[in-house]
Amino acid sequence: MNYSYWELKAWFTNIDFTIVGSGIVGLNCALQLKKTYPKATILILEKGILPQGASTKNAGFACFGSLSELIDDLNTHTPEEVFDLVDKRWQGLQLLRTNLGDKNIDFQQHKGFELCEDEAFFEECISKKEEVNRLLKPIFNADVFSTSDNTFGFQKVHNTYITNNFEGQIDTGKMAAQLLYKVQQLGVKIVNGITVESFAENGTEVAVKTNQLIFKTKKIFFATNGFSKEILAENVQPARAQVLITKPIKNLPIKGTFHLDKGYYYFRNIDDRILFGGGRNLDFKTEETTNFGQTKRIQNELEKILKETILPKTPFEIAHRWSGIMGVGNQKNAIVKQLSNNVFCGIRLGGMGVAIGSLVGKELAQLIDS
Repeated sequence: MNYSYWELKAWFTNIDFTIVGSGIVGLNCALQLKKTYPKATILILEKGILPQGASTKNAGFACFGSLSELIDDLNTHTPEEVFDLVDKRWQGLQLLRTNLGDKNIDFQQHKGFELCEDEAFFEECISKKEEVNRLLKPIFNADVFSTSDNTFGFQKVHNTYITNNFEGQIDTGKMAAQLLYKVQQLGVKIVNGITVESFAENGTEVAVKTNQLIFKTKKIFFATNGFSKEILAENVQPARAQVLITKPIKNLPIKGTFHLDKGYYYFRNIDDRILFGGGRNLDFKTEETTNFGQTKRIQNELEKILKETILPKTPFEIAHRWSGIMGVGNQKNAIVKQLSNNVFCGIRLGGMGVAIGSLVGKELAQLIDS
């Protein structure tokens, strides 16, 4: 590639730490590294013109698990493991808010609501409500889950919501912009439109081969989440999430974050619009991809639910559609570990990036001190 002496000297020489991925994990990793090593030279590589994964493509739920999700988790994890999952998500959300400020990320706590499609499912959840509340009480010092009436006029659902009193919502575009601003103020360099193809550790440094050039760094941190299989041999699968948003709706009364069908569908209010995503459970195999895009099957189902359940008496138009790539696995906990002397990763956020991303990024940076 045709890079000048100046470009190579300023961006790709004498690098202490290279971070792959400029999403919530990568940027928080950079913040923590700068805090610990203020004089270090830090380079972030990002293959997109904006963060390519899920950080700016998600629904912006400041959540830590609906009641049905946590009940489901208790079937595959011990109570202690579920407690730790929620505790870390809650810690991560507080760290995000402290680092960036509620106003800068448009944090609003309008509560979360789980909608049940039938009586049996509702009763099953309610039967475990007190047990889950007891489990989480040491974290929140209050009952997390309660019930409330169907005040928003949704159709085809139980007339009582299961309410999460601590759930909120953020603007993830503002979150990413604020994080980028913070790390660049600290002198961290970010190069966009560059893809890491391979790396090789040689003693005290790592040679990094990209689609643009080869350079050396003392240590490398992978914050690649759903794209990790392309370069790391770790237990993480990509999971595409499809999303749509309506045009503004006059006098939209809906306010909060909403979970439907065990959390496989989710929607919220934002700027007088409804943002609605999910449906991965309709076709898990097809959605296990790193390719962005939409499928007719899922988009048709999203529109159907929007029309029949969410906005049954309100005309609406779709303004925009997109997709994001999450990283999931057979366990809910993130993978934050040292892979070799100078190689580290913080991946597999399991669709909880807003909640745990700040904490995973911090823990990833702290691996070199442990």
